Amino acid sequence: MAGVRRNAPPREEVLAAAMEMIAERGLDKLTMAALGREVGMSSGHLLYYFRTKDELLLRTLEWSEGRLGTERGRLLAARGTARERLDAYVDLYVPDGHRDPHWTLWLEVWNHSQNADDDARERQAAIEGAWHRDLVALLAEGVSRGEFRPLDADRFGARLRALLDGFSIHVAIGLRGTSRAQVLSQVKEFLDASLG
Repeated sequence: MAGVRRNAPPREEVLAAAMEMIAERGLDKLTMAALGREVGMSSGHLLYYFRTKDELLLRTLEWSEGRLGTERGRLLAARGTARERLDAYVDLYVPDGHRDPHWTLWLEVWNHSQNADDDARERQAAIEGAWHRDLVALLAEGVSRGEFRPLDADRFGARLRALLDGFSIHVAIGLRGTSRAQVLSQVKEFLDASLG
């Protein structure tokens, strides 16, 4: 109908559609026109809000991380031992499988980080910093309660996250011999040997 303007979809609908399309096609093959068709907006309207595909990618990652951050906070605040909550943290961290949408976003962000501006790098560091701070606090709690051997929680957390990142990339890209179950088993063995 001429003159009737369709209301823009909620921001969350746009970001969810972007996440799904990036996971399926990758950022390079995503077009604003295709995303616009998916959510009922013009590509010009999307560009007004996001300016570039890199900005769309980063905002989509921030939205996805916000959801995971809420879940992580709930898991870490739950009752149980520090080790049980550490296992829940690891379970949340590791991708569900090949082309996991959340991890596909991370792979795209890391791929575009080489050319990112300072603002984009700071935003990425803030996301990674939240995961690190929560892990360090959990490790320190386990040490203070005598559940974990004495260790430098910050240094151990950095090493553990590097291990998780490496394994998670293998799962997300579908590298043979690195299923989610295999990764979780290897991380459990590492934690049993390191924290005991």
